[in-house]
Amino acid sequence: MKTFGLIGKNISYSFSRTYFTKKFKKENIDAKYYNFDLENINQFRDVIKEMPDLQGLNVTIPYKQEIITFLDDLAPEAKEIGAVNTIKVNGNRLIGYNTDYIGFSESIKPLLKSHHNKALILGTGGASKAIAYAFKKLDIEYKFVSRSSGKGKLGYDDLSEETIKDHNIIINTTPVGTFPDVEEYPKFPVEYLTKNHLVYDLIYNPEVTQLLALAKKQGATIKNGLK
Repeated sequence: MKTFGLIGKNISYSFSRTYFTKKFKKENIDAKYYNFDLENINQFRDVIKEMPDLQGLNVTIPYKQEIITFLDDLAPEAKEIGAVNTIKVNGNRLIGYNTDYIGFSESIKPLLKSHHNKALILGTGGASKAIAYAFKKLDIEYKFVSRSSGKGKLGYDDLSEETIKDHNIIINTTPVGTFPDVEEYPKFPVEYLTKNHLVYDLIYNPEVTQLLALAKKQGATIKNGLK
């Protein structure tokens, strides 16, 4: 029996195991899918040792960048992005891929209007790098936003009404607001959002995060990360 799984930290919320288990059953694939909840990325070695029939893995927060040092090779897009969300086990070789940017691009394209030409990416982790790569492909300017400002990124305290008016796509790539902490949201001044804004939260549990709920109140178009 083939084995697949998800590696991450505090991943009980993830729908991946349910999704793939149903898929395998529906398509008569003789395979199992496990959650590998790792307290530390170094435990990844144990996963590889203990699962001789492992065919592939998904990777989620917070290991999309850290996992790279354990891999033998990277697909070109994963190398450019600097983050991996999919690993193919090819014999004794582990090859990293990034499909995040494809899923994001395909799900945001139908929502883009002519005035959607500049974006703020909340967060600077592995997921944010896939979003930035997608925006490059879509020819959309972007800036990163983090807890503190620095080279190539704004701090949340730098987000003036003018800055937000000038950037009409807001993407949350942080885990802030994920179940069970559903009342939380990034330190983003939602009062400056308007009906011209598109706010996309990569979180899908809950379906409508606090950030999305507040954005909707401001008249913005909202989208979660499920698709």
